[in-house]
Amino acid sequence: MRDMDYLTLLSHEFPNARSCAAEMINLEAIMALPKGNEYFFSDIHGEYESFIHLIRSASGVIRSKIEDTFGQLMPEEEQEKLANLIYYPNETLSDLKRSGEIADGWYESTIHQLVMIVREVSSKYTRSKVRKRLPKEYGYAIDELIHTDESEPDKRLYYNEIIKSVAKVEVADDFIVALAELIHSLLIDTLHIIGDIYDRGPRADYVMDELINFQNVDIQWGNHDISWMGAAAGNTTCIATVLRIATSYNSFDVLEDGYGINLRPLSMFADKMYKSDDCECFRPHLLDDNKYDSVSPDLAAKMCKAITIIELKLSGQLIKRHPEYGMNDRLLLDKIDFDRGTIVISGREYELKDKSFPTVDPDDPYELTEEEQKLIETLKYSFLHSRRLQKHIRFMYSHGSIYKICNNNLLFHGCIPMEENGDFMVLQTDEGRRSARDLMDYFEEKIIDAYFLDGTEDADKKNAAVDMMWYLWAGPVSPLFGKDRMATFEHIFIDDKELSVEHLNSYYEYSKRAEYCDRIFEVFDMDADKSHIINGHVPVKVAKGEKPVKADGKLYVIDGGLSKAYHSKTGIAGYTLIYNSHHLALAEHLEFDRNGDNTPKMYVTETLPRRMLVRDTDVGRELAKRIFDLEELLECYRIGLIKEKNDN
Repeated sequence: MRDMDYLTLLSHEFPNARSCAAEMINLEAIMALPKGNEYFFSDIHGEYESFIHLIRSASGVIRSKIEDTFGQLMPEEEQEKLANLIYYPNETLSDLKRSGEIADGWYESTIHQLVMIVREVSSKYTRSKVRKRLPKEYGYAIDELIHTDESEPDKRLYYNEIIKSVAKVEVADDFIVALAELIHSLLIDTLHIIGDIYDRGPRADYVMDELINFQNVDIQWGNHDISWMGAAAGNTTCIATVLRIATSYNSFDVLEDGYGINLRPLSMFADKMYKSDDCECFRPHLLDDNKYDSVSPDLAAKMCKAITIIELKLSGQLIKRHPEYGMNDRLLLDKIDFDRGTIVISGREYELKDKSFPTVDPDDPYELTEEEQKLIETLKYSFLHSRRLQKHIRFMYSHGSIYKICNNNLLFHGCIPMEENGDFMVLQTDEGRRSARDLMDYFEEKIIDAYFLDGTEDADKKNAAVDMMWYLWAGPVSPLFGKDRMATFEHIFIDDKELSVEHLNSYYEYSKRAEYCDRIFEVFDMDADKSHIINGHVPVKVAKGEKPVKADGKLYVIDGGLSKAYHSKTGIAGYTLIYNSHHLALAEHLEFDRNGDNTPKMYVTETLPRRMLVRDTDVGRELAKRIFDLEELLECYRIGLIKEKNDN
């Protein structure tokens, strides 16, 4: 017999043989259902409109479900209208009312159509699971509509009366919204975000709001996420990095309106120090308009330059504090000849495109001026005391990790760092040599320490962990960064494209070969014959013939460029990977058009040999353990080792 203390504790939940057997029957039935739909997204980069549309439309699956349900019975135009109603019920209802398109009988007909779609998408779930996702106010009515057999005359009358009563008591709008949200919920059972929610796009905070409201989501942190997480933990270098990228991409709304970061001190400092400087090298990428905090491109450029110089100084200080990072090649401010406006890198002299450095002391170039020090402390206070930012970052921690193993899929954002010869890169730490999975686990521990460790009890450990957040953003052995160096300085200040190239880690070539994917599966204790690697980080340049599926189907790279900054390079606007009970499929996104058809192009990449059931999943294995425990408890009841109690 198993641990009697555990079984006694379990008996409080199932107090007698009858309740125990009933739960076993329920779990066995769940095990025989098809697995739920898993959706994988990567590199959202603040593109909230595109992302929210993909979530609301289930990356085009809702449109296909409407076609499957109604086929030739409903014209194409009507199918499109029904799809838009499901995607955006509140907005669509308002538009229909304003245009006078809601005629007599419209509500009854539309509710019936939505119920038909709910029946279609809920067919793989138990009634219990569907009930848990029903809205409290209309749960009973929706449950009855879904499960009423209309072929019987009495039942059909009952069904119609429910719909009529909904319209009669004037709650039809709310009812339609509830049905639409139920469809969204049932179609995406689990949502996996493979990193980089933040930076470049306009409103990462809106993306985070959407994720927080989702019922089952996990996040694998990306390098752009980690810089924001570091900023929220008080790492001033990460704060400067976040602000440099935000000012460079004109993302003032997310900072000021979204997170309440007070940028006035930065704008005042920048205007003072660079008043007569055109800051041409720092002109912002104007991909999106700000709605609430409009900043002129001239001022944005000055702000970007001011915070970039601060970032270069702070990163230099950090590199000097940590020689073990092996990043001395990034110490460049001390290589500048300020009189001549040149810099020597690897023995070669280059002319600087921008020669104005009014805040840099040539004798101590990494030292912040008094004003810069005061400014960065003020900005740090804003990041630490932004309630909404801290709420979002806590969600990143509670639902996130560096990697995740789920249903034979290994999820991570960047790479498993590899040497040029194909061996796993080793990082020498105070706690020993780390590589591959061990390296990922080590970094995750430090990420958690950076945010949650009490600095008053172990200040040195806390500070080292906070510093490491920046290393994860830009370090050569960071699995999130996946490159040899962060060439920010070269990109901005030197007119030599070769010098600013950031070389990808060798992983990105080796992982294209099945045998190297198998090596990775081995260190993660996964079955190489059944497993996939799913990551993002490096956009797939479809326009140049690149494919997202590599290594004989073992590797999926799903960063297709959701960010507008990549569209010209990739030729598409990202991917959704969909893993249902029948197959894996990729949805190739179109560039988002508010008024156009945004339905992705879908194609199946792998068909499963048989329909995958819940019993075949990680959840199924947990349920199997639960059933085994209940069998043990049932035996205890039968032989009297544990006494039964009444249900009440």
